[in-house]
Amino acid sequence: MSVLQKLILASGSPRRVELLQQAGIEPDALLPTDIDETPKRAEHPRSLAKRLAVQKAEAAYKTQRDVAAQQRSFLLAADTVVSVGQRILPKAEMVDEASAALRLLSGRSHRVHTGICLVTPKGHFRQKVVESRVRFKRLGGEELDAYLASGEWRGKAGGYAIQGLAGTFVVKLVGSYSNVVGLPLYETVSLLVGEGFHVHQSWLGQPGRV
Repeated sequence: MSVLQKLILASGSPRRVELLQQAGIEPDALLPTDIDETPKRAEHPRSLAKRLAVQKAEAAYKTQRDVAAQQRSFLLAADTVVSVGQRILPKAEMVDEASAALRLLSGRSHRVHTGICLVTPKGHFRQKVVESRVRFKRLGGEELDAYLASGEWRGKAGGYAIQGLAGTFVVKLVGSYSNVVGLPLYETVSLLVGEGFHVHQSWLGQPGRV
């Protein structure tokens, strides 16, 4: 007799939902959290990504009032941080923030850290931080203005979405592409499988899946 398993995603990000779906995983519920994402003084980008992922997981876990549901649910949280050196770039909400970030990224390399935190049905917390390195071409004024006008930057760490128009800015990427999008698939699936979540069962009976 198979055990009914559920996965709750502590995020409202369409990108993370799409990445899970790419791996054959359909979240049973979305549980976005509202936490203070302000970096602490002198906080390292990697440490920030890990801390925010854990805090999101903790906040979402506390909202699960149904103990029975907790006992059969996995909960996944993530946070992505973009940095140049030790300088952490914000999730751009205003066009001036996006413009400043993109001008800083123009013609140079930066790092993308995503912290992931999985809470098991037994309440155990498992964490991982994944790093990718990305190099942008030098951005011309016309293309920068056009990208800002597109609005794709809104709410994105570092002011860009690699899966969109900004993919044309990337000269080189070292590491996980899905990590830069917002959820490193290899590490996420490895965590889930390692904790007993039946990821691959959803792949069965789907001939021709692409």
